[in-house]
Amino acid sequence: MEVILLKNVAKLGVLGDKVKVRSGYGRNYLIPGGFAVSATAENLEAFEARRAELERAAAEALAAAEARKAQFEGVSLTIARKAGDEGRLFGSVGAADIAEAACEAGLELTKSEVRLPEGPFRAVGEYEVALHLHADVDALVKVDIVPGN
Repeated sequence: MEVILLKNVAKLGVLGDKVKVRSGYGRNYLIPGGFAVSATAENLEAFEARRAELERAAAEALAAAEARKAQFEGVSLTIARKAGDEGRLFGSVGAADIAEAACEAGLELTKSEVRLPEGPFRAVGEYEVALHLHADVDALVKVDIVPGN
């Protein structure tokens, strides 16, 4: 199945690319999510008519993500959790907890933007957490987990 990308898609292509994908991926994810349209003659014409508008919207989204990245520069979030004597947490600190701590600090962040490749944190300590704010914009924030409660 060939589709025309309406947004940048990681590891697939950028706005305006005509790419060949598996039918299920295109039908079930890309097209319903607004990431792409099927590559028919009328869709090609419609895309070319809207190309400038889509590129402007993509540039605005990138600029907004860059501005959000600047807000996270040098930010340190502190999360207090109940812990044992050896520093192991009773439970864990995951993406939702980090997003909640950022919101309490006055920063806009959703849990889907928090990247924890090794899973949730289960011990007291200081960690670097990657935030995926846009397809082309990533930020780092320091999370300090302290014993408390």
